[in-house]
Amino acid sequence: MDEYKLLNNIKSPSDIKKFNNEETDLLCKEIRTLLINTVSENGGHLASNLGTVELTVALHKCFDSPNDAIIFDVGHQAYTHKLLTGRFDKFSTLRKKGGISGFTRPEESEHDIFYSGHAGVAVSQAAGIAEANKIKGNKNFAVAVIGDGSFAGGMVYEALNAAGSSDKRLIVILNDNEMSISQNVGALAHNLARVRAKPEYYRFKAGTEKFLNKIPVIGKSFSNHLFRLKTALKNILYSSSFFEDFGFRYMGPIDGHDIDLLCDVFNAAKMVEIPVLIHVNTVKGRGFDLAEKSPENYHGISPAESHFDKEKNEIDTFSSVFGKYLCTFAEKDKRICAVTAAMSIGTGLESFAEKYPERFFDVGIAEEHAVTFCSGLSAAGLIPVFAVYSTFLQRCFDQLIHDGALQKRKMIIAVDRAGFVGSDGETHQGIYDISMLSGIPGTTVYSPSSYIETGHYFYRALYKDSGVVIIRYPKGCQPLLPEDFKSSENDFDIFGNTNSEITVVTYGRLFADVLSLSKKYNIKIVKLNKIKPLNPKLFEVLKKCNNIIFFEECVKSGSVGEKFASVLLEQGYKGRFSHKAIDDCFVAQATVSDQMHNYGLDFYSIEKYIIDNMNGA
Repeated sequence: MDEYKLLNNIKSPSDIKKFNNEETDLLCKEIRTLLINTVSENGGHLASNLGTVELTVALHKCFDSPNDAIIFDVGHQAYTHKLLTGRFDKFSTLRKKGGISGFTRPEESEHDIFYSGHAGVAVSQAAGIAEANKIKGNKNFAVAVIGDGSFAGGMVYEALNAAGSSDKRLIVILNDNEMSISQNVGALAHNLARVRAKPEYYRFKAGTEKFLNKIPVIGKSFSNHLFRLKTALKNILYSSSFFEDFGFRYMGPIDGHDIDLLCDVFNAAKMVEIPVLIHVNTVKGRGFDLAEKSPENYHGISPAESHFDKEKNEIDTFSSVFGKYLCTFAEKDKRICAVTAAMSIGTGLESFAEKYPERFFDVGIAEEHAVTFCSGLSAAGLIPVFAVYSTFLQRCFDQLIHDGALQKRKMIIAVDRAGFVGSDGETHQGIYDISMLSGIPGTTVYSPSSYIETGHYFYRALYKDSGVVIIRYPKGCQPLLPEDFKSSENDFDIFGNTNSEITVVTYGRLFADVLSLSKKYNIKIVKLNKIKPLNPKLFEVLKKCNNIIFFEECVKSGSVGEKFASVLLEQGYKGRFSHKAIDDCFVAQATVSDQMHNYGLDFYSIEKYIIDNMNGA
């Protein structure tokens, strides 16, 4: 622990408030060393956290957490925050089962105000707290730390519009680490930004306005004229009127790696009587050359990439295979377009973006817009394919109904990370999309179990189905299937002993484990390929089965199994039906294999469930 002398003694943010410059610099070095070492072992978000070290240190030097609520949008950049709020001794458990989360989590600490994981929510949350503080009459601040990427989502602007032009103690920190919202403003503007960052500036400003307003007859008028002149000049220099039109006092741009300057700015912002937006420039991956040069590749690191092995073997995943199929089809069909919400790498669209840039659209963190945008592309005769993580598709419920299904628009939604996702935890599990989609009329949902099937059903989605078509597949590689296994293009397939009294129904990656048990226990398997709508012929096959067991990797409420049981009951089924899925809950971080085991969906749990069922348990 010698390399973490300062960190080892930090139990709360108050411990750093009196650090001198030398101690603060050393603290930042210790934090970066620990971040690199821990993420290389455990996986996690590296570049974003390396870029916010000084910013977070300055926040905790100037504000009184948790009385002052510091809210990190998304939360994947809050590792330094965790270290400064008493979690150094647990940091080695980051993203592990039973360990601390890779996002802010109120169960861990009173300093984590909200669960986080999705972008664009922090300003709304902070505005709510600031308003509540005002009603209760306390003097605490609410601080939202939000990245420039989140400004692609409309919810941020809704929050700014509602929160501005009031006297609540709200501070929004725009962490600008990729795009430049302001134009280059030159040395003069940067020097003026330093002047405006000093608390003395605001004391002088307030005193001047007070003096002018006391001058009889002309004082108030002169003060207002001076304010308008100053604002016009400042807008020319800073291009800041955008935020000030929302009713925020704009401060910046500020060097996000200069702790002294940051502290001056934060202390100055605390003196302003209206909401403040502080524009901070940071560098993703700061202090680690590989991450600085390629922040997109060091945004999220998996444990398999530990020690940052640059010679990683390229292996296929459902995401990459989907991307290859997309390029293959798009080569022959000029109508096919790809849409992503700032996740081109994660969803396997890099090659498509490179080969067909005119047909590739990254709309930023704006999933709702993405679906409605696809509706527009479809109306004009194109075939849009929107690749999105299951957890982020949740944001699009209204758009899928109103702008997709109701309009009968042809669009394909490639739902990545369906099912358990592992160490990202509660906010990222892909176990809710089926329940969400099950009630939308006119939609088709496929759940392939292999790479080849992914291609089969992608083709069907493109050229045989109409309306909104969803293809959902899990994170990572396809499960191990027998060499003689042959995929089909059917809505469902039957394997094993067709005369067995016991029938197991499943789909997706669970099929591989069930298939491996079929010979051992002489059971029949019904493999669903299209899970919505269910083919009516399926129930004709199952009417004579005396014992049906249904396994699926999603929440039970609103699941395929519930729909399946309902149809069986309506058709007068008299046999036994049992259903193994995930009870209504939020799934904590762990490895995918641990999550499968914890919820009774791994190989051995499925085997035990079948045996118990056969024995009448």
